[in-house]
Amino acid sequence: MTFELVPHPSPTPEDQIAEILKEPGFGTTYTDHTAVVDWRADGGWQNHRVEAYGDLQLSPASAVLHYAETIFEGLKAYKHDDGSVCTFRPDQNALRFQRSAARMALPQLPVETFVESLEQLLAQDKAWVPDGEGESLYLRPFLFADEPFLGVRPAQTFSYRVIASPAGNIFGGKLRPVKIWVSRDYVRAAPGGTGSAKTGGNYAGSLVAQQQAIEKGCDQVLFLDPLHENAVEELGGMNVFLVRDDNTLITPELTGTILEGITRDSIIQLAKDRGFTIEERRIGLAEWAEGAADGTITEAFACGTAAVVTPIGQLLDGEDTITMQGDFSVTMSLREELLGIQTGKVEDRHGWLHRLA
Repeated sequence: MTFELVPHPSPTPEDQIAEILKEPGFGTTYTDHTAVVDWRADGGWQNHRVEAYGDLQLSPASAVLHYAETIFEGLKAYKHDDGSVCTFRPDQNALRFQRSAARMALPQLPVETFVESLEQLLAQDKAWVPDGEGESLYLRPFLFADEPFLGVRPAQTFSYRVIASPAGNIFGGKLRPVKIWVSRDYVRAAPGGTGSAKTGGNYAGSLVAQQQAIEKGCDQVLFLDPLHENAVEELGGMNVFLVRDDNTLITPELTGTILEGITRDSIIQLAKDRGFTIEERRIGLAEWAEGAADGTITEAFACGTAAVVTPIGQLLDGEDTITMQGDFSVTMSLREELLGIQTGKVEDRHGWLHRLA
């Protein structure tokens, strides 16, 4: 496997990059290059290359535009004190990418190609990695059907790409407890659906509920499972944890309707290392409300690649409000440890880091 380099003809000047990195935002600015691999039914994966970032030219009949034949991943690259750039558990992202592809009838990219594409991109765009506290270079691998065909069947040609964007705090400004709107009008996924796949349609379907949340003055939306007494599922793009006063972490079990978060899995391991009991099971919203009221559930937090770990301060459920009374000490401690591992400031006991550049 060899990635051909087609360098950008006019890369961004260093002083302009430095100006961008002062306020990286999230998902608004992109690095100079993209890693690309094509897939053809008659030849498999081919044409591995790194080329200049730029607009795509697609046929209006491309299958992705009509049947949402697309999946994506998200991970971050962090600059360490020694000047190296590392990412976090990319093999797990690669495996989830394969699972998403299998569910959506897309070709499965080899794990080694996925990881190599990140390395090749960072070899060119290392200067774009910010070094502020909590900042990173967000990496977005994605795969989409570019075959111009209107028949309903798996496409015969696909494009795999990785783009990168300097990233600060996803919720903007200083980290704070977020306010969550409980959606009673919409569900994110159903048994047998695509809830466990990281595919664009899942996110598109969640946006109307997210819009409701914003209108109610909330940061995010919480989806429920109406088939199981309104069990807690996940936020629009993050997994959920509750902290109980007996050193127990509770999180919704993986039943196929929620995403198998890599941050979620890492938090479970770090909590086990500390002696916490982990309960992966269905959590009724009523249990959350009662526990918050009587003090047995002291904290709640959301986690995901973009937000890492974010405390949940309030849930708005129609006219009712669930308020967390704890000090978020467990939440913030787990966040600091996880970020510490990712940024190289805390020992990587589990061998999760992978050097990209």
